[in-house]
Parts: sequence; C-alpha cells; structure tokens
Amino acid sequence: VAVSISDALAYPCMTRRRKLAIPVAFGVFQGLMPALGYFAGSLFAGAIEKYAGYATLLILGIIGFNMIREGLATPTQEALDCSLDKRTLSLRTLLGQAVATSIDAFAVGVSFSLQGANIFAASPVIAVTTFVCSLVALLLGQRFGRLLGSRAEVFGGVILLLIAAKAVL
Repeated sequence: VAVSISDALAYPCMTRRRKLAIPVAFGVFQGLMPALGYFAGSLFAGAIEKYAGYATLLILGIIGFNMIREGLATPTQEALDCSLDKRTLSLRTLLGQAVATSIDAFAVGVSFSLQGANIFAASPVIAVTTFVCSLVALLLGQRFGRLLGSRAEVFGGVILLLIAAKAVL
C-alpha cells in the first residue's frame, strides 16, 4: 500500500496502463511468493528469513534515494505540468518494488507448508487482496499528490526509505 501511494506521488503523469501495472505487479508477486515458498521453501527458507530485510533495504533504499534525488532536481513547473514531466515509472523499477515488498511472503509460504495450509486457496486470496489494496492506495496517492505538488516525489522517496529501514529493524 505504501509503495503504491509512493508511486502515485512520485509519478503523477502516469498513463492508465502504467497505473494499472502497479496493483497488478504487487498482486502477482504477493500471490506468487507464498506459493514459491510453499513448494521450494525448504531449500531456501533459512537464507530468505536471514536476508529478506537486507534485500528489501537495498532495493527500496536505492529506489527511494533516486526518487528523492529526481524530486529535488525537477523544477516546480515541470512537476505540475504533465506535458513537461518526463519522469516515468520504469518496468524495471516497478518489478524491483514488487519483488522487494514480497520477499517476506516467501517465508510465509514456508510456514504455510509447515502448517499444511491450502496454498491453492491462500495465494489467490493474497493476490486479489493486494491488488485491491494497491489500487485504492494508488488512487489516494494521486489525490494527495495534487496537494503536495512538486514535492510529492520527494515525499514518496521518503516513504520508501522508511519502509526500507523498517525491513531491517
């Protein structure tokens, strides 16, 4: 949810297609990772649990710092005028965010396996719930982005840095 809000703040001029890609990417990865953990968890469970926070810190930290840097470098008029705004949420960045925010879901899949949970029921519920929550967050982020104006991208970057820091605490 926080990353969807952050993306909406940072990239107010996204196309509808890119906006839809955000909840789709987060939903797919949040639904897929528990299933992967369920089936392959015993092979990687220790490493995932041990390093998930650091991987999240690294990925979201880099993305957050870049967003802040770009937000501070973007002239006020450019940030408010979509015809001048050249910033885009790249597919690479979006996939990095989706992976970083779903790494811990792999460990959830491992625990589902140990508990004998029905992963075929759980994964789709997780995916759809994440999709809906991310879509609502995206809409909220767009609304608040208009209020924050040119500093929305900086605010979005700060949100990502806070999530990154929380991942290791």
